Amino acid sequence: MRNSPSKNEPGAGGGHSRNFTNWSPFVKSYGFGISPNRSYALLSLLTLLIVGAFISTRILLDPTALLEKEAVPTKTITHTIFPKYPPPTSVTTQSPKPEFTLHCSSANDTTNGTCPKNNYPATASFEEDAPTATCPDYFRWIHEDLRPWAKTGITREALERAKKTANFRLAIVGGRVYVEKFRDAFQTRDVFTIWGFLQLLRKYPGKIPDLELMFDCVDWPVVRALDFAGADAPSPPPLFRYCGNEETLDIVFPDWSFWGWSEVNIKPWESLLNELREGNQRTSWINREPYAYWKGNPSVAETRQDLMKCNVSEEHEWNARVYAQDWIRESKEGYKQSDLASQCHHRYKIYIEGSAWSVSEKYILACDSVTLLVKPHYYDFFTRGLVPAHHYWPVREHDKCRSIKFAVQWGNSHIQKAQDIGKTASEFVQQELKMDYVYDYMYHLLTEYSKLLQFKPEIPQNAMEICSETMACPRSGNERKFMTESLVKHPAETGPCAMPPPYDPASFYAVEKRKRSAATRILQWEMKYWNKQNQTGS
Repeated sequence: MRNSPSKNEPGAGGGHSRNFTNWSPFVKSYGFGISPNRSYALLSLLTLLIVGAFISTRILLDPTALLEKEAVPTKTITHTIFPKYPPPTSVTTQSPKPEFTLHCSSANDTTNGTCPKNNYPATASFEEDAPTATCPDYFRWIHEDLRPWAKTGITREALERAKKTANFRLAIVGGRVYVEKFRDAFQTRDVFTIWGFLQLLRKYPGKIPDLELMFDCVDWPVVRALDFAGADAPSPPPLFRYCGNEETLDIVFPDWSFWGWSEVNIKPWESLLNELREGNQRTSWINREPYAYWKGNPSVAETRQDLMKCNVSEEHEWNARVYAQDWIRESKEGYKQSDLASQCHHRYKIYIEGSAWSVSEKYILACDSVTLLVKPHYYDFFTRGLVPAHHYWPVREHDKCRSIKFAVQWGNSHIQKAQDIGKTASEFVQQELKMDYVYDYMYHLLTEYSKLLQFKPEIPQNAMEICSETMACPRSGNERKFMTESLVKHPAETGPCAMPPPYDPASFYAVEKRKRSAATRILQWEMKYWNKQNQTGS
């Protein structure tokens, strides 16, 4: 790996369980001597008393006996893995939390470029030292991403060197956001990324420290580790972006699509995640198409064009169904064929990178289908927490078709194991990648980053103050719709999850070894399968 892990000991997780004892009534029989001279009336009376007592006792000791006669509505209580956001256990009558919506002027729905004064709380009310759940394990990579500056800190000079490719500089000073724009980004990537920063400050007002950072919205990481190796090398420029790889030192950050991708009608993550959950329930895994599915833009990368060769044809059946996505046509037809929640109808879904990493990975993982992950070259902020054969099935990059065919063949022959992989991935996305944790990741990353700054953050000379109103109010269409939908309307009532410690060397290499071993084992199965096919001529 490009960074060596620290020597801090990792934390350990815990949990609670509840044991229930089933009680069965003990019934004791008594004998009654009945004289033949007893009257029939007495016999009938005793019979009625015995039957009545039996029925009354059963009802008292076994309330379920009433269920067949009394339609009592029942409520299913679901339990989350992480206790930070538990379901309510009782009905309360407290007043609903006040919501703080956008303050747009009534004249032309703009604020003339100035942030209005409003009554949004200046600070969150939760206690700083209140106990919280530990963050998901992938948060530990924050320590690794910031390790290049652990000894030297981040100087003003190093920050300015990051300006070379950055789209904008963002400063947080006194709980307010200032942006200095250098160059346009593709589509509205920069717009919704900045919007994400603003919502973080609304979720945790008064809790985000002063800082300055540079953000590059282009896919490819550019801070090469080799350029900053050696004792006399300068410290690398701290540059934020959406993805990284093993040869670079760019700091990975949640991408813009968590707040919506307006150009292709992809909704903000919080509402889309609910739709994906509902979409999973429409068709059970066993009743889905027993093939691997992919739909996307093949023109952005040669590896995707190569994937198109795996489609079914007269010569081959590779167990794949792949389709080219025409976004221009989709936009004209109202995006009827690109609804992500309606694409969970195959047992297997393929993830393949485009020109670099792709935002589609989280949507694919959320589908309950087995994710067939073509060997990636990039990672985003959460994917380093995924494990082969546990969250996904690895696919060879240079022999995709045969690798996909084997994966589908294996899954259809190991139904329960395949379902478990798909379910584990979707549970990871639903539970550990919920929007609360996206914000918590941002919170911890920015907090740790600010501790490294060797200078006092300032308002850049050419920067403009940005707030939710100046961004959302002048906009229309999907941009306005998605911003309104993803607006944080009140501060958090609990603090962020507790940051896990850095990896120590032993645990770091144990994680990496587990990933390599699982991938190697699957490759061996695949090679054995194809060797047997070649021998039999099938």
